Formats: sequence, C-alpha cells, structure tokens
Amino acid sequence: MAERTPSAAVLILHGGYETGIEAPAPGALNLPGLRMLPVARVVARAVRGDSGVRVQRVRYTHRGWNGSREDPLHDAIRVLDALRREAGDIPVVLLGHSMGARAALHAAGHPLVRAVVGLAPWCPPGDPVTQLAGRDVVLLHSTRDRVTSPLASQSLTARARRAGARTCLVTIPGSDHAMIRRAPAWHHLAGLLVSGLLGMTPVPGRVEAAFGLPPGAAASEGTLSLDGLDAGGQRRRRCGAVRGGGG
Repeated sequence: MAERTPSAAVLILHGGYETGIEAPAPGALNLPGLRMLPVARVVARAVRGDSGVRVQRVRYTHRGWNGSREDPLHDAIRVLDALRREAGDIPVVLLGHSMGARAALHAAGHPLVRAVVGLAPWCPPGDPVTQLAGRDVVLLHSTRDRVTSPLASQSLTARARRAGARTCLVTIPGSDHAMIRRAPAWHHLAGLLVSGLLGMTPVPGRVEAAFGLPPGAAASEGTLSLDGLDAGGQRRRRCGAVRGGGG
C-alpha cells in the first residue's frame, strides 16, 4: 500500500565522522545510526496524534562530513527536495545529532524547514548562520561533552539570534556526547520540542521566552538548564505561522 502523503515531516539525521568517503556501515554496525533509534521512536510517539506527520531518517551516502564536500548536507537537501516534490510546501523539523545536527543547521535554509533541534551539535566557529533567519533553533548539549563543544553551541545560538533566528541552548548537566547518561531526558525533551515546534503541544515556557529575546541579547540569556526547564509551555506554536523559508 502506498505511503500517505505527509502534511508535515520530521527528518532524523544521525552523527558521523569528520572525514570518511566510504558508505556508512550497514545495520547494527552503524553505531551513530543506532544512537538515534530510541530518539526517533520517542519522536514518533510524540507526533502520533497527527497521522499526517512523517518521521523519516536521512540516509547518508558517505560516513563523513569531508570538509568542503559537506556530504551529509547534500543528503539532507535531496530528501527535502523529494519531500517538496511529493507533498508541496509542508513544514519540516530537522532533528540531528553531532555531525547530523551540523548538517541540519546548514540545511535550514531550505524552503520546507521551519525548525531545527540539534543534539550535541558540531558547531565549528566559522559555520554560517544566515540560513537560520526566521527559523526556530533549539540546541541541546551536555556540559560534560568532550567530543563537541557546548560553548560553541552557545556561541552559535547568539550568532543565529543576531541573524534573525529564534533560538536557545538547553544544557544537560551530567550527561555525555553519546547521550547515554540521562538518556531518558534527551529523548523526552527531543520529543517535546519536536511536537511543540510542529504546533501539536505547548513549547516549554522558558524556551518560548528565549525565542523572544532581542537580537543583541547575550549568549548567556538564551542558555537554559534542563534541570530548571518547565515542560508546561506557554502556548502552542503553529508551523504555518512561522516566518517562512528562503530559497
């Protein structure tokens, strides 16, 4: 039976490596891919109330970012283009971990993308942010991450805010890059944010407040701790009302 045409979508982008032109390992040998499976399951449950929301993993052609090739970015764009041909201008939330979060941030300029949720993102200082204008961007990062930098994530949110994004960083004390310690917290918050950014449930109140910060706000003002984050939310956000995508 043919799959139903989606009315919205969540694209899952797993992590990878700085370099590596070979294809990702298959199945259970693809550890970065396995790491995102429980996250994808929680997100699928969170959006189950709307059967029109498709949750789809982006499959990579190569296992690494590979410098100026930016291979996973092109994989994400191909999936977004295919979604647009199939379903038109539906709202899409990109959910990525590590290298996948970097690809999601780079792909945010696609016309379908309304929001990005980045888990332990890889945010080199020189990465662009202008493509994030008009998007909702929430980054989650462990304060003990030794693979990617929570300070770089904080810096990116400040730069993105100045570029016109609505953004914040949520720190997760006592966890790690692989999201093993405090795994339920990562999974729950990812599901909560995705469903909220699609307008299905309330966005946590402090996240909503951070979205309203002025462009010149200090990076610390948009940095929240998971342990002080309320999950009740202030209002529902509607993807259709989010200021739209560029070209």
